[in-house]
This record gives sequence, C-alpha cells and structure tokens, in this order.
Amino acid sequence: MTNPVKKNSSILKDVKTLFIWIIISLIIRWQVIEPRWIPSGSMLPTLQIQDKILVEKLTPKITSKSNLSKLKNKIIVFNVPEQLIEAGYESDIALIKRVIGIPGDKVEVKEGILYINNIAQNNFNSDMNINYTTGPYVVPEKSLWVMGDNRNNSMDSHIWGFLPFEKVIGKAIFRYWPLNNIGPIQFPVLNILG
Repeated sequence: MTNPVKKNSSILKDVKTLFIWIIISLIIRWQVIEPRWIPSGSMLPTLQIQDKILVEKLTPKITSKSNLSKLKNKIIVFNVPEQLIEAGYESDIALIKRVIGIPGDKVEVKEGILYINNIAQNNFNSDMNINYTTGPYVVPEKSLWVMGDNRNNSMDSHIWGFLPFEKVIGKAIFRYWPLNNIGPIQFPVLNILG
C-alpha cells in the first residue's frame, strides 16, 4: 500500500518543478530569444514571406548606445517608430529590416546605388538597381538607418527616417521554418560570375 503523504509530496514536487520550468521558459522567451514570422516581402530574397525566425534579444541590451557597430549589416526586429504610428500604424506591431547605417554614417542612394560614407555598396544584389533617390543623411547619435533587403519594396528609413535605438527588440539570427532553409540567416552575396 502506498503512503498518501509520500504520494502528495511527490505530486507537489512535480508541480513545483513544472512551475519552475515554465517560469524559466517565459524568462528566456521575454528576455533572451523570441520566435517571429515574416509577414511581408520587404526582406526578400534573404527572408521569404512566412519564414519563421528566432530573434536574439540580448545584443541590444548589452550594446552601448554610443557604439552600435555590432549591429551594422545585421537584421533587426524593432517596434514601430513614432513616425509610422503618427501615419496610422498600430503601435504594438514589430518590423524587420537590415541596419545599413549607424551613428556618424553618411547614407545616400543615387543613380540606383546605395552609398555609405561616399563608398558605393555593390557587394549584394539589393545595393544596386534601386529605383529611388534619397539623402545624403548623416545618422544621428542613438539612431540607426534601416532598409529592407528588397530595397524597392520596403517601408524603411528612406521613407520614414531614422530609427531610435531604443525601439530595437533584437537581432534575427536563425531561420527554423521552412525546414529546407533551416539555419543561420545570411545575406545573399552578389553573383559576379554570371
């Protein structure tokens, strides 16, 4: 015959363990890593519509606001900036773009080419054949210039301006769906051979 006191003690211990694991997973979800999905084509070809990704949330918390170079060329997820809220966007959604310019960088698009600090950016397909002109702008302190990899079809800094650093949620690091594209998120390199 089993002892009811031992059985109740064992159940209580299991419930406590389960509760601890739930708390740990929620802390990780809220503070360390968060799943997201891609709702639009603004990050094509790097990220496809409906891709599911993981966003690492520690980098923005430990990055000094005076040295944002760790975020340069990284894909970030951020809360909607005030300029878009004023234009009618909901304040509780998040956007995803690539960091193109950090404080002090001069950003310009002219004759279809992206320039950073007066240097033509031609390493990636999306840096060329841009169908608009913007700038030059110098990125101010505690701000970023962000653009979608699908430069011609992205609601980004070229339309609404600088992104305040405090709006950054995290850095996109890993695609986990679809399974045939699982792995670290990488920028597609320009094929210069053909």
